[in-house]
Amino acid sequence: MSSRPRTLVALAAGAILGFCGALTSGVLADRPSEAAHSGHASRPVDGTALPWQEASLFAEVYERIKRDYVDDVDDHGLMEKALRGMVAALDPHSAYLDSEEFEEIRLSTMGSYPGVGIEVVAEDGVVKVLRPIEGSPAQQAGLLPGDELVRIDGNEIGADLAGAIARMRGASGSLVSLTIRRAGGEALTDYTLRRAQVEVHSVMQQTLEPGYGYLRVTTFSETTPVDVGRAISRLKRDNPSGLKGLVLDLRNNPGGVLEAGVAVADDFLDSGVIVTADGRTAEARFRMDATPGDLIDGAP
Repeated sequence: MSSRPRTLVALAAGAILGFCGALTSGVLADRPSEAAHSGHASRPVDGTALPWQEASLFAEVYERIKRDYVDDVDDHGLMEKALRGMVAALDPHSAYLDSEEFEEIRLSTMGSYPGVGIEVVAEDGVVKVLRPIEGSPAQQAGLLPGDELVRIDGNEIGADLAGAIARMRGASGSLVSLTIRRAGGEALTDYTLRRAQVEVHSVMQQTLEPGYGYLRVTTFSETTPVDVGRAISRLKRDNPSGLKGLVLDLRNNPGGVLEAGVAVADDFLDSGVIVTADGRTAEARFRMDATPGDLIDGAP
């Protein structure tokens, strides 16, 4: 598989509270640029410099808010809200992340995190439960797919997926309160959950009948390719006459680490293009190809 290492640059529409499973939509994180590290001033890419008229209008609105708004406004908070609003207005799947939120997403792709264990999706202006992770505090409390997350510790969530993630994270053993609206209902229900170290087992397998296996991949984390290889090995061990077929179940998989998804695809493909990307910069344009050989020896 020909590819370059690619950094964590996107956030899936489906994510996990405390575990944002990554990478099918846009994310901007406030981390130092290469220019900042090198000590050289950065130059704007052609056509990307902010026109002075727009810059002047932004400065005027900013000044008006600072001068006339009913309450005092913190400069940092106001600028962060402006950045979040600017990126969120691009499309439903793009978000601005501060450095702490970006770090939480990076850590979440490692297969284990402290939280309550809920995969969520931002949809129709609200945050909804996609599924509770098996064995997690959320599953034990009885949360269900389709539940709407209304408040966390009394704070309204709306469609703020990144904010929900940040509020859900915390030390193992600490308590967090969730206010939920069940799908199709109006009543609100409060749940108090105790955070725990959640192990994200993204792969499970079983033999359906002799020679036929079932493989479920719930998300693509950094550990998923290794877990898929181990699951296939177990299926082969349980079927010594060989695999005649495999059911690969990707239902409700919200996405994840790009390289992990490509590596799993490569496990079942002999040749051909797995993924291509196109964009306005050289970094955004790439392709990844399958390599010869597959883990199930040509079985469908």
